[in-house]
Amino acid sequence: MTDYERLILNHYNLTTLYPSEWPAEKDESDASEDDLPSNSKANVPIRRSKSRYSALERSGSERLSLVPGAERTGNGAGNLVPKDEPDPLGGMDSVVRVLRQRGLPVEDDTRLRNRFLLSSTTFSPALFLSQVHSNASTQSLLQGLEFLSNSIDQKSASLKVLVESNFERFVRAKATIDNVYTEMRTQGTEPEQEKRLTHSRHTSRSSAHLRNTSAHGPLHNAGLGKDKPLPSDRKKNALIKESEYGVQGIKAPLIEVMVKAEEVWGPALGGREREESLKAVLDSVESYRGVFELGASIADCIKRKDYETLVEEYSRARKFADAAKSIADTAISTRNPLTDTQLHEVIITGRMWVEVDGQVEHFKRDIWRRLTGVQSSLQSTPKTTHPAEHMELIGILLELGVEDNPIWVWLLSRYDHLKNKINLLFERSRVEIEVCRRNLANGERPNPQTTALHLRSPSHQGPDETAKNMDSADVIELWGHIYNSFNIILSKQGGILGEVIEFWESAQSFIDGKVQKTLPTGIDGQSRKHHRLSSDGIRDLRNGAIELVDIIRENVFSFFADPPIEDISMLFSPLPPNTPNTPKSATFPPNGHLASHFKFDRNNLPPPSPKRGEAWEEFAFWPPYANSLSGVYYLSKLLVLVGTAASEMAAIRLVAPGSSALERLKLLVGGARERSVRAVCAAWNNDAENCKILEDWTRATDKKDLTKMPSQFTAFESTVLAGTQKLLYLSEAMTKLGSADVVTPPPAKLLQMVRSQFVTSLYKALGGMVENAEKSVEAVEDEWSNDADGWANPIAAMTLDGSVRMLLTLSNLKALRIDVVPQLITQFETNFSVKLAEESKTIRDVLGQIDSRLFQSYTKPTVEKLSSIIHAGILSPSWMPTTTKPSEVRPYVYDTLLILVLVHTEVSTTATSLLPQILSYLLEQVSVALLESFKQRRKFSLPALMQATLDVEFVAQTLNQYTTDMASDTQSQIYLELDRGTDNEARMRLQNELPDMRATLKRLRESTRSEFACFKKQRGQRERP
Repeated sequence: MTDYERLILNHYNLTTLYPSEWPAEKDESDASEDDLPSNSKANVPIRRSKSRYSALERSGSERLSLVPGAERTGNGAGNLVPKDEPDPLGGMDSVVRVLRQRGLPVEDDTRLRNRFLLSSTTFSPALFLSQVHSNASTQSLLQGLEFLSNSIDQKSASLKVLVESNFERFVRAKATIDNVYTEMRTQGTEPEQEKRLTHSRHTSRSSAHLRNTSAHGPLHNAGLGKDKPLPSDRKKNALIKESEYGVQGIKAPLIEVMVKAEEVWGPALGGREREESLKAVLDSVESYRGVFELGASIADCIKRKDYETLVEEYSRARKFADAAKSIADTAISTRNPLTDTQLHEVIITGRMWVEVDGQVEHFKRDIWRRLTGVQSSLQSTPKTTHPAEHMELIGILLELGVEDNPIWVWLLSRYDHLKNKINLLFERSRVEIEVCRRNLANGERPNPQTTALHLRSPSHQGPDETAKNMDSADVIELWGHIYNSFNIILSKQGGILGEVIEFWESAQSFIDGKVQKTLPTGIDGQSRKHHRLSSDGIRDLRNGAIELVDIIRENVFSFFADPPIEDISMLFSPLPPNTPNTPKSATFPPNGHLASHFKFDRNNLPPPSPKRGEAWEEFAFWPPYANSLSGVYYLSKLLVLVGTAASEMAAIRLVAPGSSALERLKLLVGGARERSVRAVCAAWNNDAENCKILEDWTRATDKKDLTKMPSQFTAFESTVLAGTQKLLYLSEAMTKLGSADVVTPPPAKLLQMVRSQFVTSLYKALGGMVENAEKSVEAVEDEWSNDADGWANPIAAMTLDGSVRMLLTLSNLKALRIDVVPQLITQFETNFSVKLAEESKTIRDVLGQIDSRLFQSYTKPTVEKLSSIIHAGILSPSWMPTTTKPSEVRPYVYDTLLILVLVHTEVSTTATSLLPQILSYLLEQVSVALLESFKQRRKFSLPALMQATLDVEFVAQTLNQYTTDMASDTQSQIYLELDRGTDNEARMRLQNELPDMRATLKRLRESTRSEFACFKKQRGQRERP
């Protein structure tokens, strides 16, 4: 920036050469006519027109104009310090630029900038040299000193010239001042000196000016005309000693007024003594205003809950009280009477202390009450920088000073609260659960349709849907209620167990003295004694924490081990007050999410559960009529909760390894697990018996030879096995370090129980399948198609034929023997790390026996019918051929094959996979029947021998696809039997007839190709799915 540009900025008082808008401060005139009041503007002549930049221009002759470069302050007053100036040492042309280059905010901070400007009254030489000339050498500083001296001399010369050029003005101003003062002193006397000066021939320019000034002055005008005061009046108002400097004229009226006031107000005021007494009291009140205000200040702090200020005010009050007590004690010890001031101080302080002490004691009682009632868990408090409420209250009591230890009182109240809360919640939860159990037990037993629907749920739904539909809605809700009740107690996050752990952690922090570091020591350290807990107190805290853990353990163990409770009268007991964390389950209905079926009616209590010999009657935690699916699902979650809680309790430093407390925790987990497994096995056994109702004779979508029963049974068993594995091993509860000390592996007794129940469930399911297959048609119609509950068989038409049900059952058994049972055995061995070698063999044998039994049941009627036809046909007299060369097979052969055609049709449309097995078996039985029948004829002529050969070969070749080794052996025996019943001549002639017999047999086969085409395996024919 050039000097010319800087000169422009200083002249027009601008900050930039290119302003974007008109400066707002230019709209405010400084000492111009615009600032005059509106009533005075009428007397001011009209101003001449000015240029548009007149506000920027400041004439040097104007009284309040600013110096070049000066600025205006925020209130509009002029500031004579310029914005910038050259270096007084002559080094540079701008001080502000140098400071800006050094990074100082001199443009924004006016005070800082003025400390570097020589024209400012706050100029700091040391700061100026350290910043502006920080790198200057000694020589440059000496040159600057010389430059500064020359500048001072130049400015002194300028001032001298200014005085000389305006000397007359200074003289006239001095004369005017002296004249005014003289007139004021000599008022009331003849101004002789003024006459002399008036008639003097040597009237100077200054005296002329004086006359001119006085002639037009207000004092001169006041003495002219008829209103001119008399000399006595003027002398009375003169500023001389005799007139008491101008107040003599008003002194007499003032005295009269004072007398009148004394007469009027004297009696009212009660005299001077009373006035002095009141004044002394007023002075005392003013002196001890702070003491008087302490009571109101403390009351206000208590009202506003400003505890920090309260402690400060209370400390002040104690200091005042101690000072007053010291004064009184000193007077007593020295036997000197108290002065009035001391007496006032003692009395005022005593009254103040009585008021303050009463307020503080009442406040302490309120804090004690709040402290014992602060039982909210810190886990539910948002993590902020503010201390917990109980710590704040303890700090207040320690600050104010108390006799009892607030730390110990809070810990003791916390222990009592937790103990009562644990017992209350456990008792209340058990009563609620038992009421819900009774409601279920006195309700209707689930019908077969509902039971089958729940048992099928794992086969066609995902895990989430299965959890909702694995049992009835009432049972699921009760399971959820049981789990939620225990979660409220055993959860570390928001549960009672979390509060117990938090209580011990807080107690341990107080025992170690970590928390006390942040607590106050009180006035004069009076509360320091409360910072340390006694050894007896520490021992009691440890025992109390162990007792809380034992109460939780005993209640949980009792819930699993004891039978259902009989007394539910606690429902009529009112809840105790001051239980902030009482769950919603404490008021019925037992949790808001339960259905209206479980609502509690005081006037209609449910009767005790009926004793029907059900397995669930001895388990307080098992909902009546619940199946094993919901049992393993919820009990595994519940046992994980118990195992995790036991691990958390064992992790507390109170429970040492190898201690009796740790053993009791192991017993808790083991006992709850054993009772749960027993209940699950009982329900599993009942469900296995009900697996027979899974069979609705509906074909599977992927395998038409099977019904849906095998897949549904597989899904059911797999779900129960998986849930039982979680229930036994509690792997989800083993995440915490050291949990293996509490959650031990399942004992062999439990594994054997599950092992036996698994095998039993397979036997019962297989027995149910056999029972379904062997039901007579009438039983099927009565029990299934016309069920009392309205549950009709989906394919009731097929169930009219018992052979179809038998075939489907045989096909299902085959799938079980080949796929399902081995898969389940493998899953069991994987889940429980055991081998079922003997059980697998036994199960395979049982499956074989059942399959053989059902196979015989299906084929026996057909075999008997075939045998009857064959015996009747061969032993009939008409069997013997009437010609020497028979050309047809006997009718019984066609009757036999037609029966086999019907069997083929039935099997191929029902269970194609069984077709080879069944027809091969029937062919064997036909062969046996032929052998037995031919044995009974004994003698065969050549025509008879040819007829028998045609009959046997026609059957054998027609059923060639189903020929077995046994059938071939039987046919060989038939030919031997025929050979034994004839002579050599017939044998020799038969050999000659064989070509004709082959032709006849071929002709017969061709003629019956369409009738018996089902027995021939066609090329490219694919096996039915």
